[in-house]
Amino acid sequence: MRSLGLLTASNVDVKEPRMASMEELQMFHSEEYLQFVQEMSRTGDGYLDLGDTPAFKGCFEASALAVGASLTAVDIVMSGHAKHAVNIAGGLHHAHKDHASGFCIFNDPAVAIAYLKKKYSLNKILYLDVDAHHGDGVMYGFYDDAALLDIDFHEDGRNLFPGTGFVNEIGEGKASGLKINIPLPPFMNDDGYLKLFTEIVPRAVRKFRPEILLMQCGADAHANDLLAHLKLTSKTYREATTIVDALSHEVSDSRLILFGGGGYNLANVARTWTLVSAASIGYSLPNEIPENWRKLFEALVGEPAPTTLDSECAYHDLPEEVISEMVSSTLAKLKANIGLLDS
Repeated sequence: MRSLGLLTASNVDVKEPRMASMEELQMFHSEEYLQFVQEMSRTGDGYLDLGDTPAFKGCFEASALAVGASLTAVDIVMSGHAKHAVNIAGGLHHAHKDHASGFCIFNDPAVAIAYLKKKYSLNKILYLDVDAHHGDGVMYGFYDDAALLDIDFHEDGRNLFPGTGFVNEIGEGKASGLKINIPLPPFMNDDGYLKLFTEIVPRAVRKFRPEILLMQCGADAHANDLLAHLKLTSKTYREATTIVDALSHEVSDSRLILFGGGGYNLANVARTWTLVSAASIGYSLPNEIPENWRKLFEALVGEPAPTTLDSECAYHDLPEEVISEMVSSTLAKLKANIGLLDS
């Protein structure tokens, strides 16, 4: 971002984050769990869950800072200082109220949602998640909460952690129909993904009319990620963000907050989040990545650096007819249960 001039653009401001307070963390997490993380943070030994999320010295403070950065983003947008805000260190969507999960200690999107409800009295919030892994901590944390429309695109839980996020998980009580899960088969490509995205997201958002849009932009749905099996390229991330940006201007007075998330191919992470951030403000980026950044990347990572922001997937293992059938069947199942998707 810095090497391409994004951070010094005329309509971009970089703000220092702050740590979330205990009171703020308790808007979503239990006091017992927070005390447990504090103790583990002092010793730096062991795991915070059953084996995915290791403790380290200072993990409480680091995680509270990630949450505080998301709350800073909320305050910036809600105060009118900026229309959009980005917290790349956020998007830690697997943490639950009382336990860590999937490398996530505190769930900053969930705390941000609770914060928006309490401090700003919002009662219509969109949480859109495009990470390859289902955002289970957010969805289950607000499963019966009618204030939150949760739309989650992810690789099918039968093939990928955390094993949740199926079409029939639609919320309960007054929130029934407000949790929209779109599980995707391995090798899903740009075309199939964008067909589903353009069919579902604008329609649901326009009917729900949220007061603010939150988007978790996990980079692990990109082709060649080390943990997931989807085949998206920069095209999907750019187009999806552009659609969400336009919707924010249409329904929520332009209020939009972007979070980072997963991503285990470092070249893809850097390109994806740069593209997403630029697309959210309509900033035109050159496709060629500067040589000084490529040299830095190769020195730090020990791998060849990408030369362009745009990425391609050389192969699509999923036949087009399979993708077409999957899109049709998913939409049919959703429309049968989700009133927001009625014609």
